[in-house]
Amino acid sequence: MTAGRLSGLAHVQQVTDMAVGASHMTVPREPGDSSGQPGPGRRGRWQLPSPVTAGALLLAALPLLLLAAAGRLGRHVRPSADEWCFLPVVRDQGIGGMIGKFYVTDNGRVGNGLLVGLYAQFPVAGHQWYAALSTLLVLAVSWALVVLLLRRARLAAPRGLALLVAAAVTAVFLLATPNTYKTLYWPAGSVSHTVAPVLACAAVLPALVARARRSRVAALAVVAAAGVFTGTLSEETSVVALVVLGGLLLLGRRLVTDRAWPFVRTWALTGAAGIAVGTAVLMTSPGSRRRRERFGAETTSILAPDSLLASARGFARIAESVLTTWEYGGVLAAGVVLGLLVRPARTGAGAAVLRPCRPLPLACAGVLAVLVSGYLCTVVTYPVFGPRVVTAARTWNDYLFLYVLVLAGLGALLGRALRRRSARPWTVAAAAVSAVLYAASVVGLAVPLYHLGQDMRVRAGQWDRQDASLRAAAARGAEVAPYTPTPVAGILEPFRAGGRIAWPARCVAEYYRLDRITRSTRVP
Repeated sequence: MTAGRLSGLAHVQQVTDMAVGASHMTVPREPGDSSGQPGPGRRGRWQLPSPVTAGALLLAALPLLLLAAAGRLGRHVRPSADEWCFLPVVRDQGIGGMIGKFYVTDNGRVGNGLLVGLYAQFPVAGHQWYAALSTLLVLAVSWALVVLLLRRARLAAPRGLALLVAAAVTAVFLLATPNTYKTLYWPAGSVSHTVAPVLACAAVLPALVARARRSRVAALAVVAAAGVFTGTLSEETSVVALVVLGGLLLLGRRLVTDRAWPFVRTWALTGAAGIAVGTAVLMTSPGSRRRRERFGAETTSILAPDSLLASARGFARIAESVLTTWEYGGVLAAGVVLGLLVRPARTGAGAAVLRPCRPLPLACAGVLAVLVSGYLCTVVTYPVFGPRVVTAARTWNDYLFLYVLVLAGLGALLGRALRRRSARPWTVAAAAVSAVLYAASVVGLAVPLYHLGQDMRVRAGQWDRQDASLRAAAARGAEVAPYTPTPVAGILEPFRAGGRIAWPARCVAEYYRLDRITRSTRVP
């Protein structure tokens, strides 16, 4: 009996020792975790981030704070230009009426009409929230793209590095253009030229995560729908997407493995077919024909030698403007840091999809895609804008998003080459110089944003006072009321050019339910 009790006690003690010892077992790292440090909760407490992770998060905080400030400035946005004509339609006929107006009357861009209707449902508030929401969209898509590309390339990066690159891409794309207001704060132009290329890029994400048959079918459905929508949203973004997809079809066999190539080829062809369908809907619409007639593009061929030559000269001037904007160097610097710090992933990367990297052909393909798409976009827009295509900076954004992504990729390839061929002191120095350039780029973007914010505050105050005055006049039963133009950043307002050009005065009167407005020179 005593021997049995002793045997049972010994067994209990053995089990207790095993349980206590289990708490000291080594926990394997998560797939792709290159930090080598136990994460939060693995030992019951939070661990301090590694110096690399802390530095990456600190650098990423700079553009993120700038983007937060840019989003906050959105509260000073008020309707202007085309938006005066959109608001009464959405108010009286809803989003369907806006889509019909675009298809039948304006330009055939039914996808554009949908997005305009979504923000115009909330007249002033929709304009105020637009900048913050579109900034979040660009940041989320860029971040996801960097993360998934690293995963597909079977590379692991320190925590915070993907966010650092995505934040730089977002800040430079939105704030480094000659007219930040029309890029970020003017929804009527932004949905066609700023958001459009980002939405097209987002269609890549399902393809990057697709592995099983069902997920690949879903990725094909997404790219087909995105292609149709892009074709009805922006002609220029459609051109850029077709150039990229065409390049993928031509060079895809050299980029991806034989096992992945059939899906990549089918995906690219599906996306191109979707864009073709959407573009056909746009080009055959009554609105598109009316727009071409209005600008005299119906009788002008974009393939005429004079038009092609003028487009080349215009694109050369655009390229000069972009290449001399030094703030774009911040994206290149972020890419260099990425290339210096990534390492091959140890576990959990899945089957290989990309072939071994060949930096020079890859870099040349990226640069060529930007040049070809940029020139073709200029060719498409020249019949409408003419020589003003050089100053219509918002139309550049359709291919500038690709340019910014290619810059980040070129920086990553440069960082990779430095890491492989240079001694450690040189790589440390390269990382330090890149970090300084990254931070300087953010500062360079902050100064003009501050001045633009000041102008936006002034205009918002004037607009609000005039809005109250016009509403009061309409409430009194007035049929005519004075209106003072309140332009900002070159945005169009009624009675510009000394009162000679009235548009969109009729839309303003309709918005306030007046018969007409007259020109005034004094804000109420």
